[in-house]
Amino acid sequence: MPRRSRVLSGTLMAVALLLTPVGVGTVAAGADTATAAAPAAHTGHAASASTAVSPEDPDGDGYIPANPPVTGVTPSTKEPPRRYFHEFQANCSVTHTAPDDPIVYPQQPGASHDHTFMGNTTTDAHSTTASLRAGTTTCLAPGDRSAYWMPTLYDGDRPVLPMGPQVIYYKSGVTDYTSVRPFPAGLRYVVGSPVQSAQQFRDHPGFVEGWECGDSFFNVDFPADCPERPDVQVNIRFQAPSCWDGRHLDTPDHQSHMAYPVVNPGTNNDICPASHPVALPMIEFKMAFPVNGDLSRVRLASGASYSFHYDFFNAWDEPTLKALVDHCIVGGLQCNARGYDETHPEAGAALNEDYELP
Repeated sequence: MPRRSRVLSGTLMAVALLLTPVGVGTVAAGADTATAAAPAAHTGHAASASTAVSPEDPDGDGYIPANPPVTGVTPSTKEPPRRYFHEFQANCSVTHTAPDDPIVYPQQPGASHDHTFMGNTTTDAHSTTASLRAGTTTCLAPGDRSAYWMPTLYDGDRPVLPMGPQVIYYKSGVTDYTSVRPFPAGLRYVVGSPVQSAQQFRDHPGFVEGWECGDSFFNVDFPADCPERPDVQVNIRFQAPSCWDGRHLDTPDHQSHMAYPVVNPGTNNDICPASHPVALPMIEFKMAFPVNGDLSRVRLASGASYSFHYDFFNAWDEPTLKALVDHCIVGGLQCNARGYDETHPEAGAALNEDYELP
């Protein structure tokens, strides 16, 4: 039985990050775990402002407006029939690593610390919604051409890359799961911060179980050691905000257009705040890194263990995403990447055996 995720309430507070990045060594493209050049110390990437001109932000002010915007929405306080699950999975494999970040450093190749990319195979510093949609994907569903990335994890100088499809949950972050709608095309955001403190990492609304290994959970730091067995890996679970302002696909800090749910006063129900009234799927990364035993040399390209963060750039085929959201999240099911719930076979699947729309 999967553990129940802990969704903490509170709006996402943007972190002002004014550090200048230092270059890092690039890991060979592809899911290659061969030893790479030792990465230099890196203080993280700036997420406080975006001044780079890009095809989707021609004036470089950091604001990318939604076209059309979503207006006239109020946070839903409805209590639908209680369902324990309302989710599906996007199972995506690692594609490559690179010191690029098309959200924080658009059009600036090599400006970031090293990232491990999943999903879209073409993601680089020049990626746009159009280029991603024209690309290919390692996700099981061909319609998911979204880009997902996180700081590369190292054991000493060796990059440790997740093997095989990783679990990326799409869930309801609000009590009224029937109010969740698909992501707008081109939405992007950063979850967490590469320069957050250990306490900020632990207190972050997206913190679920921290770093896990064997029977050790809720760790801010990497566990000192893990059982040295083939079935043991280092894992992390971290949730994204799921409430949208309805007006922006991105903002200068890459976070302020999104917020975490809040508790509706006088109830135990989670709703979207009035400032961000549109309920979207809540992404939850559940990453597994194939490393165990002595973890004293394990670190992230962005710094300490608590510098973990990740980025999401939506490039789903819109009908495919809508089918999965409506069938699994709105329908109150626990679905796999096909949109099929084994405990409710009578509900059928959203996608066919090729993970495509029927």
